[in-house]
Amino acid sequence: MPIWTLYGIRQGLATTSWPTKTGADGQQGLLGFPRYHPEACQDGCHACADACLPGAIQINTGGTGSEYLSIDYGKCIVCQLCTEACPTGAMEKSQDWAFGVRHRDDLRWVEALSSPPAIQLKEKIKSAFGRSLHIRHVDAGSCNGCESELQALNNPFYNLHRLGIFFTPSPRFADLLLVTGLVTYAMRDALLETYNAMPEPRWVMATGTCAVSGGAVAGGYACGHGIDEILPVDIYLPGCPPNPAAMIQALLLLLNRDKQRVAGGRIAQ
Repeated sequence: MPIWTLYGIRQGLATTSWPTKTGADGQQGLLGFPRYHPEACQDGCHACADACLPGAIQINTGGTGSEYLSIDYGKCIVCQLCTEACPTGAMEKSQDWAFGVRHRDDLRWVEALSSPPAIQLKEKIKSAFGRSLHIRHVDAGSCNGCESELQALNNPFYNLHRLGIFFTPSPRFADLLLVTGLVTYAMRDALLETYNAMPEPRWVMATGTCAVSGGAVAGGYACGHGIDEILPVDIYLPGCPPNPAAMIQALLLLLNRDKQRVAGGRIAQ
């Protein structure tokens, strides 16, 4: 018997029971998106905005001349520089990583929420997929950070197949086009050809801050401001890179097997 086979038998079942049952999600101690506490902000303080490389934090001027902060988590690369620069703790480190949303605007922080995130049931998705989903992944100009996390989905711990979710090499057998990277101008035609080769019904997921908004180099000489400039996006998942658990949560959100946890740029309490 090969030594690795014997080792596997002795170790026992390595796959987590999460998310179908209570169990470890593999992200213990992980730093997520910064959490904003506007009541702790100092007037005239621009420390977090000055430290934000991709411009996710902006200082705006209201009609009365007063300044206010705006945050776009779709541009956030989770570098934590804003939390380190903030002198009052208004930008706080957190473990908020489940930021998959159906609408781009839900990644923009708003002062008040009129209601918790809506659970939008799409019966056409339920009827089309049943309990399975086939994914065609396209790297449209990634640094390979997102790809390293995607590879973890098929390891023994996450074992994505147990959820009825599979990757396919052919767009003709795919339900979902999962895009990572900046969507460089050189990759646009290839991306469109892949999308057009997919059968109806088909869906698109922007994975990683680069695919959602263009990231830290959005609007540069080689890329635009994200995938939704050329394709309709059904799920937005920011992060640099998003962790495997966040990817699973976003995929289950598409399948209506999990609820959206973010609205107005923050996790619903």
